[in-house]
Amino acid sequence: MDLKEKTIASLKKHAGGDAFPRLPATLPKASVLIPLLLRHGEVHALMTVRSVHLKRHAGEVCFPGGMSEPGDTDETHTALREAQEEIGLPPHSVQVVCRLFPVLNQAGLLITPVVAFIESSFVPRPNADEVSEVFTLPLEFFTKEADHSCYPVPSAFGPTHSFLFTDPRTGHVHQIWGLTAALAVTVAALALGKEPEFELGFDLSDPASAFKDFLNRRLSKL
Repeated sequence: MDLKEKTIASLKKHAGGDAFPRLPATLPKASVLIPLLLRHGEVHALMTVRSVHLKRHAGEVCFPGGMSEPGDTDETHTALREAQEEIGLPPHSVQVVCRLFPVLNQAGLLITPVVAFIESSFVPRPNADEVSEVFTLPLEFFTKEADHSCYPVPSAFGPTHSFLFTDPRTGHVHQIWGLTAALAVTVAALALGKEPEFELGFDLSDPASAFKDFLNRRLSKL
């Protein structure tokens, strides 16, 4: 089994997108695509930097994604459509692996992470209105303590994580934090099957239980 096959098998064991009961139809919904690719014998993740002209979260690092629209057939459709609009990623070239656990953020937005593999030859075409930069980094980066810090603000993922990554191509330093960092840590732990060098916040052998409990607690407060 090669690295890509091994990574896909590890992720599919933890697919949680179809394991939850029906959620309130009134909840606003969004999806993010977590694109993985093979580069230099490692699994990398692709991330974007939001345009400084956006009204919300301007200049922040995130994964491609956005709000569900009436024409979307499901959460995966939303994630693929947004990735095409933001970075020119053709949906037909994406190998969707799984949907992970939906997360209800502090604003009451239900966010579904969709994990997929893309071709290593993909060349992003950022939509300047939404994205100012696209970069990749090794997924294992999100398991290391060296560039990691955390804040004592509890979430479904334990404390609030933050990372500083220096892109060797451009020299730009990116802060990756909050929900984006939490999703990256989760995918890294599940895909690579290894405990990070810091507090993970859930049991790696049974992550679905922790995420279900957190989602139910958040829903009970609505």
